[in-house]
Amino acid sequence: MTPHDAAASVAAGVLVRPATAADAATIVGLVRELAEFERAPEGSVKLTEADIRRDGFGPNPRFEALLAEIDGAVEGLAVFFPNWSTWEGRAGLYVEDLYVRPRARRRGVGRRLVAGVAALAAARGCVRIDLNVLDWNPARAFYERLGVVEMRDWRPYRLSADAIARLAAEAKR
Repeated sequence: MTPHDAAASVAAGVLVRPATAADAATIVGLVRELAEFERAPEGSVKLTEADIRRDGFGPNPRFEALLAEIDGAVEGLAVFFPNWSTWEGRAGLYVEDLYVRPRARRRGVGRRLVAGVAALAAARGCVRIDLNVLDWNPARAFYERLGVVEMRDWRPYRLSADAIARLAAEAKR
């Protein structure tokens, strides 16, 4: 069984399958829907189909994606990539985005997507799956039912492009 076989499954009419380069437009559309759901400002998503094809399906993939379908229509997305724990000395997966279209919620789509990522993690010997959830997102209860534990002592921080450029310039001095 290949890692992608571990993620391709059908349960309760929900098919979860690995995304392909041909799904680039669908992935961009789902990410835009997610941004709208997360109340992101207009224009926040700069992602293009070319970005998806280059970084997901080019010679050096930086992410993977699973799509969930019901009756042939894509209804959900999980985007993830590897990470590594110094404490565990083992690999894990980081879920960047998990999104289910409103019409497909409460039909097991999210659970099937997370199970697909978990199957890949297990097949690859990963010791954990990490993700972030907005504090107001009602999906937090869903994640907790799956066994995802909130890391209350850990606060997310981020360096964005401008800060990266400033610090990178310091390295050149």
